Formats: sequence, C-alpha cells, structure tokens
Amino acid sequence: MAHILHSTALRYFVEVANTGSIAEASLRLHVASSAISRQIAKLEYEVHAQLFDRQSRGMTLSSAGEALLAYARRSLLEAEQIVHDIDGAQSSLASVVKLACSEGFASEFLPSLIHRFRQIDPRVHFELSVTRPADATQLVRTGDADLALTFSLTVQTAVKIIHACRAPVFALMNRDHPLAKRRQLSLAEIAEHPLLLSEPGTTIRTLIDVAAGAEGIALTPVFVTNNSQALYRYAQLSGAITFSGALTVRGKQPDDALVAVPLKGKVQQRRIEVQTMSGRTLPNAVREFADFLVAELRRVPGIARDTRPGAAKHPGT
Repeated sequence: MAHILHSTALRYFVEVANTGSIAEASLRLHVASSAISRQIAKLEYEVHAQLFDRQSRGMTLSSAGEALLAYARRSLLEAEQIVHDIDGAQSSLASVVKLACSEGFASEFLPSLIHRFRQIDPRVHFELSVTRPADATQLVRTGDADLALTFSLTVQTAVKIIHACRAPVFALMNRDHPLAKRRQLSLAEIAEHPLLLSEPGTTIRTLIDVAAGAEGIALTPVFVTNNSQALYRYAQLSGAITFSGALTVRGKQPDDALVAVPLKGKVQQRRIEVQTMSGRTLPNAVREFADFLVAELRRVPGIARDTRPGAAKHPGT
C-alpha cells in the first residue's frame, strides 16, 4: 500500500479519472500512454482491485476507483501545499486562494470582500472562477478550487459545508414603480406587470417557478437571460420587475435607484453554502479567508444561518 503514495502514479490516475481516457490523459500530461497504463496497473496491483471499468467509449471509475480518487485528490493537494510552504519560507512566495462561485456573488460581494482581505494581507493572491452553482461545487470536488461560494437546492456529496445560511428572494424594480412602496409582494401581484426572469434551471428561477406552480400563477416574462447583469440593467431601463437575492442587491440600490421588496407566499429562501473538499486540511491562507467570508455572511441583513443538524461546521480542516 505504501506505493500508492507515489505522486506520479496518483497524478496519472487522477487525470485518467478526470478525462475518462488514457489517450486524453496522455495528451494533457505530455506523457506516453504506455507509461500511464503501467502506473495504473501498479496501483491496481497494490490495492488488489480494479480501479477502472474499461469500455469501448473510455474508462469509468469502479467503486474502488471512486474511493481512491477522493484520497488521491486530497493527497496531491496537500503535497503541493507542503512544497509551496517550504518554498515560501525560503523565498517569500505569495499564497494563492482559488475560489469558485455562481454569478450572483461575482458582481459585487466577492470582489469587495477580496479587496478588503488583501488590504489586511497583501501577500495572499486570488483566482476566481465564475460558473454555474453545480459546476462551482464540482471544482471543489476535483481540487481545482479551494472554496466555493454557491447556491444549493440539493444535498451535495464529497464536499464539506463550512457554512450554510438562508437568503430571501426579493422583487427588484425602479423606485417609481407602482409596487415599489409595498412592504411585501405576492407573485400574483407581480404577474400583472412586465416581468424579467433568469433562464430555467437557475436557483432563483427554480424557486420562483415552484412557487408559481404551487399558487397556480402563470408567469409570462418579457425578457429571459442567463446573465444577472443583463436582467438588472434591463430592469433599470424598462421599469419591469425582476428577482434578486440579498447579496446581489446589497450596495447597488442607492446608486441605481432600484428598490427591493420582500416576497410573500410560497417562494422559498435560497440556501447559500461555503464549500471545500471533504477531508482536506486547508492551507492557512484559505482557512483565514474562509473565516473572513463566513464572518461577512453573518453580517448581511436578512440572511439567517441554516441551523439544521449537520448543515454547517466552523472553518478548519
């Protein structure tokens, strides 16, 4: 079993798992296919199990392979971090925090937070990938992101939830809109006015569609897009209503002359999660930023921590 710790074999194994093909892994790693095949065979010999199911269209992980993959990803990340820490102690290398988030967090919340954090510790550098919620989670699973800040509608596997909270959905409109001064709005009232919606499948659209179906309300948007900034801008120009979350709204309304009105009825709150790879020991810079991020989420008005058993744990390993 000691040979499993060999980083070369693990790197080859992880790349084949990611690509589903020895040939594709060979191209990405610039290593001969025969060398990759030999390393995979050695791993299978060491664990006394077949790691891949060989198929005509590629290779898929067996149950043993799935178990090894989680270990391999953590092991490679931690080995990389040890080398970085040793080099950093000798040459003052900057630490890099790799983040993934869904679009709603990228326009205002995370850039502002990163800027403030770097004023405290300018030696920490950041990389941010903006993608769909499920893809942000996948980047954490594969180790391509240290942390994900994303919305989740389902239980996630192979990730650790550092923090989870619930955030309300608001109706967003110009200050001179006939409904702008209401304390709360129902979907039935909103449906009588021009409406803008994100594309089907997004978390906020899913919650709106589920609530509308439960209440028997037909929503007919005049504009649908997969870009939140386009929705926001079109709401400014047209006077139509759209929907937004607390973090997207925060910091924009005073300058943009838009108001956010809480919703009533069957519209559920969205679950925000801060995620990292399950079982991974986080580097110091990542852990410190995770603490900073969680503290900021706790300060956002209207966002309540998810207190369900096992929903979240304090940042750390």
